[in-house]
Amino acid sequence: MGFFDRLGRLVRANANAVISRAEDPVKILDQSVEDMQNDLVKLRQAVATAIASQKRIQNQAEQATAQAATWYERAEMALRKGEEDLAREALARRKTCQETAAALNAQLSSQAGQVDALKKSLVSLEGKIAEAKTKKDMLKARAQAAQAQEQLQNAVGSLNTTSAMAAFERREEKVEAMEARSQAAAELAGSDLESQFAALQGGDDVENDLAALKGKITGVQPSLAGTPSLRQLEGSRSADLDPELEELKRSIDKL
Repeated sequence: MGFFDRLGRLVRANANAVISRAEDPVKILDQSVEDMQNDLVKLRQAVATAIASQKRIQNQAEQATAQAATWYERAEMALRKGEEDLAREALARRKTCQETAAALNAQLSSQAGQVDALKKSLVSLEGKIAEAKTKKDMLKARAQAAQAQEQLQNAVGSLNTTSAMAAFERREEKVEAMEARSQAAAELAGSDLESQFAALQGGDDVENDLAALKGKITGVQPSLAGTPSLRQLEGSRSADLDPELEELKRSIDKL
């Protein structure tokens, strides 16, 4: 394939693409109906012309037939008056008129067939135009709906929904991670405090169990009254810390 052939094909393809993009379905429908209306006007003119020609040929054929009858009467009259040559001339004219009438009648028969065909085409075209007008409104509505849907899809497609959704999902994951860390910290703090109290309570239980075991061995029932409670332990701790607290206050006052 030559370079210029390929170039020509490329130019034609681009031109067709430009024309296709420029085509408006609604305008094309209106133009198509208008073209059909113009064809209908031309066809009506053609039918009218054919009918007029048919009438003219029919009149000519009738005139030729009438003239043939007239020349026959003249030939008969001339022959009665002894004008044989004149009668012969009249009969010759009569024959010419008969031949003309026969040719015109043959042409009239052919013209009648053409007129009938044109009339049928006219009726068919009128029906097609009526159908096209009915369909045109429906097709225009469908074309407008399709254009609106296409514009909507293009508008939605132009939005960067993928990145926006990804960013939203990342923020959601970050919030969930923050909530998880907060819950974990709360659980760790709570578990540490619970473990401290559990250790204190566990220590009392061990001491109580040990005292009970000693009493069982010695036969003396242990008394738990001497065992310091948690409140007593906290009180003793506060008592130990009071002197230190007072000392700290005095050192602050001296500053």
